[in-house]
Amino acid sequence: MEHPENQITLRGSLHTLPAFSHDNHGRRFFRFTLEVPRLSGAVDLLPIVVEERILNAMDLSGGEMLTVCGQVRTHNVRTDTARHLLIFVFASSIVCEDGEPINECIVSGTLCREPTYRRTPLGREICDAMLAVPRAFRRSDYLPCILWGKTAVEVSGCHVRDQVRIYGRLQSRVYTKVTDNGPEERTAYEISALTAEILETQ
Repeated sequence: MEHPENQITLRGSLHTLPAFSHDNHGRRFFRFTLEVPRLSGAVDLLPIVVEERILNAMDLSGGEMLTVCGQVRTHNVRTDTARHLLIFVFASSIVCEDGEPINECIVSGTLCREPTYRRTPLGREICDAMLAVPRAFRRSDYLPCILWGKTAVEVSGCHVRDQVRIYGRLQSRVYTKVTDNGPEERTAYEISALTAEILETQ
């Protein structure tokens, strides 16, 4: 079944080998990290979750790079002290083929927080938004998005329950978090918008 409100296509190279992640109703899933270079020379390291049968069916003769198609998904992990949102790409297909790196996604959903608008010290306009993107069985994925320039200004005028479609890429960002055990290096994932379309306002 196609989900036009949540589609992502990536092409990159393996950063980590697939390792067993979990099983669900007798189906085994594996996790690996895909390395996708940006035009700037920076690299996004993106987590991929894929069912074992897709891995087993891969034809490895097509090249050294992988093209991954699927959806951007989230999963809430709760501990005794905190709640953490895991963000990953759930692969529906993987093909071995060489070519230019790709990082393209389209997500449509409902704003579930008021957008946050700010300016950098150099005056660049930024808007942070959290999009609730529906999927099957009345569930939703909660995707953090960052918008820039004119697009940031447009979406900053929206409110909770407004519907937005974002075209962009999934990026990784390393940051340092101060914890009780000292500073820890962590990785955040967010959708960096190239353009956005306001679909409906409440």
